[in-house]
Amino acid sequence: MKFGIGIIGTGAIAIKHAQAIESLDNARLLGLFNPNPSSAEKAKEKFSAPVFQDLKEFLAISGLDVVCICTPSGLHLEPALAALEAKKHVFIEKPIEVTLDRADRLIASADKNGVTLGVVFQNRFSSDFQKLRKAVQAGEFGRLLMGNAYVNWFRTAEYYSSSQWKGTLKCDGGGALINQAIHTLDLLLDVMGEVDSVFGKVKTSLYPIEGEDLGAALVNFRSGASGTITAGTSLYPGYPERLEIYGTEGSAILEAGKLIAWTIKGKDSPLEKSEKISTSGSSDPNAIGFELHAAQWKDFLKSIANGTSPEVDGPEAKKSLELIRGIYKSSKEEKLVKFPFEE
Repeated sequence: MKFGIGIIGTGAIAIKHAQAIESLDNARLLGLFNPNPSSAEKAKEKFSAPVFQDLKEFLAISGLDVVCICTPSGLHLEPALAALEAKKHVFIEKPIEVTLDRADRLIASADKNGVTLGVVFQNRFSSDFQKLRKAVQAGEFGRLLMGNAYVNWFRTAEYYSSSQWKGTLKCDGGGALINQAIHTLDLLLDVMGEVDSVFGKVKTSLYPIEGEDLGAALVNFRSGASGTITAGTSLYPGYPERLEIYGTEGSAILEAGKLIAWTIKGKDSPLEKSEKISTSGSSDPNAIGFELHAAQWKDFLKSIANGTSPEVDGPEAKKSLELIRGIYKSSKEEKLVKFPFEE
């Protein structure tokens, strides 16, 4: 089966998805949607598929099976609901949305309409992270004691001033945590498990934006393990994102998607120097390729074909959003937030 796919949104991330879709044998891009006349006109020069300005017309494309949502984060809900209610499978760029209520509405709609909902966290598909996760699940590191996530990045002032939505609460949901750090937080949660409580602090230290350009948190996991998080877009010059896992029998460090340390008591390290250059968005958001997106597209389309859950479905994607919303709540109220919590 060859899946017909449409993309809502025509920005930089839509280009990555178009490239990923075009690399797959069982998928074809049928069209894109952008209601803004000037943006739609510019998009026609960037994409080989037609660009629609009417949502109903877009959703009525013959052979359309899947809709990919590439709008600003806080504008995921409405077009995604329209697609779900039209019985289309929906693949949403991270985060699933910017509040837990809006995320829950998407999850409920997918269930009601009997279609598959997936969320883009492509870093789960890097071979080195999968190696790390497999080792953790096999107990090779022993009982987990600590998991740390550091996304100490830099963005220029122009990054925010050139956009009407970046760094805004309505459209971005916040700043460095919910936009940039969420990928690494998703990996942290996937390995370390459910959160019991969090104490966090966020602030705007450099840029005149509504969201945070700096944040830090202490995390307590239900397993009894602890963790730390730092994130920023004001940390010049920006360093590769980093995930650290420590257990009773050993530890590992993943940096920019590549394992740079792996130590288990009494065992040789399996690490080999890779000739592949790691890509990180530490100082350039467009530095990432589309290959991991393509890998997650393969997983998502396979789940539709087999009637199974994708690697990252709605409830799974909600976990990282819940952690970030918990950090925001903790910072605002200046107290520890226990999970689950009410917003």
